[in-house]
Amino acid sequence: MDFITTKYTPGIRPQVTLPANQMFLLLQEDGIRKMVSDHYNLLVESEIKDLFPKNPIALEKAKEHSADFFIQICGGPMYFNENRGRPRLNQRHQPFKITAEAREIWLDCYKPVLKDLNLPENVIQSFWNYLDVFSKWMVNS
Repeated sequence: MDFITTKYTPGIRPQVTLPANQMFLLLQEDGIRKMVSDHYNLLVESEIKDLFPKNPIALEKAKEHSADFFIQICGGPMYFNENRGRPRLNQRHQPFKITAEAREIWLDCYKPVLKDLNLPENVIQSFWNYLDVFSKWMVNS
């Protein structure tokens, strides 16, 4: 599968389309948690590792929050809203300097994780399309 990263244009906030809920139906909660954990494991070894907690307990908490969010947007239980309130992710990420280059590295770290999932291509593509657009909203520097 070929994952295309679209160009980030400052000031443009494109419409975000949620991924297909088959992602949750097929992976279930445990599968999404593993996917997110695998992604974080790559991030903490990447060029943007300084954006992520170095403390193992804090890193596990970040993985949990992220997994809760992705479970929710993929059609699963509303864990993120129940535990953290409305996502407001752009605001939550303000303390971190997220550049367009950091966005691309973040996305690149998802590519091998998604390739390893045993899911139909259209389901993975739907999730990738979401990540590509959603990640543009997080760029703040």
